[in-house]
Amino acid sequence: MTSGLNAAENYERGLVLRKAGLFKQAIEEFEQAAADSGYALKAYAQIGLCHKSRGQQEEAVAAFRKALKSSSGSTKEKVQILYVLGRSLEVLGRMEETLEAYRWIRREDPDYRDVAQRIQHLSSKRWSASSGPAAQHSWVSGVLRSWQSLIGTTR
Repeated sequence: MTSGLNAAENYERGLVLRKAGLFKQAIEEFEQAAADSGYALKAYAQIGLCHKSRGQQEEAVAAFRKALKSSSGSTKEKVQILYVLGRSLEVLGRMEETLEAYRWIRREDPDYRDVAQRIQHLSSKRWSASSGPAAQHSWVSGVLRSWQSLIGTTR
C-alpha cells in the first residue's frame, strides 16, 4: 500500500497499474483514492474494471454498485457504470437484474450504445419455469426499489 499520497495521486497510480495489467496493486491504489468522496465513484468503477479483467464478475458487480452509491458523479458517468454493471450481470446469468440496469440506462439515454438491442434480446428469452409470473413481478419490484435507492430518481 502506498502512503503519503493524496486521492488524485492514488487514482493516477491506479490507472497506470491497471493499464500495465497489475490489477491487484491497482485495486489497492483505487481503494485508497475511494476514501475521498470526490474520487469514490471513479475509483470504485476502476476497481470494478480491474475485477472484470481478472474474471471476477461478482467482485466487479459489488464494486460497480459501490460506485453508484457514491454521491459524486454525473448522470453520464452513472450511465456508463450501469452499462458495465449490466454487462457483468449478464455474464453471471442474472437476467432480471441485467434488464433492470439496461432499462435505467434507456430512461436516461435512450440511444446509449446497444442497450435497446440488449433489452429486446433479453426480453425475448424465456425465463425458467421455477420462477412464475407472480414471483418475477415481486422480485422485479424489489430490484426496482433497490435501483432507485442506488442511483436515486433523477426525473
